[in-house]
Amino acid sequence: MLNSEYLFKAKIVQMILTKKNMEAIKTLSHHYSVDIPHLKVGMPKKYSKNVGCYVSKTKTIHFMNQEYLNNPFVILHEFYHHLRTQGRRHRGTEKYANRFAEKFIEAFNTLQEMS
Repeated sequence: MLNSEYLFKAKIVQMILTKKNMEAIKTLSHHYSVDIPHLKVGMPKKYSKNVGCYVSKTKTIHFMNQEYLNNPFVILHEFYHHLRTQGRRHRGTEKYANRFAEKFIEAFNTLQEMS
């Protein structure tokens, strides 16, 4: 259960919670061998009601406000979209983006309960 991947996931959540979100994004990008996406507060017009979104054209994860910029679920969910976008074509679903984020948070919570 406590393998290196599990510990990695918990570490990423810890980085985001301690407002080291750009460090977390760089670490994730290196781990998955993808370009580092940009982070930006402010939503594109057609996504203005969402708390976050990924725009493949600019390789940017947008957040509704600063609060969501430090939210592990939102960052990880949108990073999944970055991870699954190839040639500007998205190859993932919301369900899988949610699962991706939940696995990281689950690892973090489990380690918190153990300490």
